[in-house]
Amino acid sequence: MTRNPSVQLYSVRDHLTDSTQRESTLKRLADIGFTAVEPYDPTNDPAGFRALADDLGLSVSGAHAMALLREPDPAPVFEALATIGTDLAILPAGIPEDDFKTHDGLKHAADTLNALAAKAAEAGLRFGYHNHYWEFEPVLDGRHALEILVDLVDPAVVFEIDTYWSTVGGADTPAVLERLGERVVALHVKDGPTVKGEPNVAVGTGAMPVPAVLAAAPRDAWRVIEFDECATDIFEALAASLAYVNGLEAA
Repeated sequence: MTRNPSVQLYSVRDHLTDSTQRESTLKRLADIGFTAVEPYDPTNDPAGFRALADDLGLSVSGAHAMALLREPDPAPVFEALATIGTDLAILPAGIPEDDFKTHDGLKHAADTLNALAAKAAEAGLRFGYHNHYWEFEPVLDGRHALEILVDLVDPAVVFEIDTYWSTVGGADTPAVLERLGERVVALHVKDGPTVKGEPNVAVGTGAMPVPAVLAAAPRDAWRVIEFDECATDIFEALAASLAYVNGLEAA
């Protein structure tokens, strides 16, 4: 059974600069029809965020936690994640791009992810990694670097595949999703011209093969709608994207 789509709050970061904006923005997302969100700054007032999300009927599908690489002790980050109501900690970046260009670099990346996954498990959380284009652009021995990394990390490490960036990086994203199977617990669903530096557009109006992407993903993987940049009204684009994804999933 497919979950209701979530939304990455980075999409509306310009509308989350203070607590008043946070309340109005989350309410607007709930009014659009979202029932789940994916925060990108979970250590910012986690108790207040949880109370507001509960009031609005919003669950937390997972959270990006860049602080896991910045802080010498990840325990406070894990505590914040538990407070906001998720068991899924996602590292959205931070592994050097050069690590994806060689086998030795990939082993180094795997060691980093495995260490974080072990600490997350001690805190009762799952740990995942989110890609950009540079994990897919390098092809080693006929395979995208990210797929090699999947084989090197502990099976406890899960993945959130950003389907737009994997496509920009040269991958056949539906085929990648089929190969990775249940290791994928979430995916970023977005659309656009699949060109670096160009803004995203409402899902279903760009060059992405969204129907094939969703069909290839595990049914229980979170579909998380995201905009890195948007040239139109972000809330209108999010509403159109949610309607399109829901229409595909219901078909």
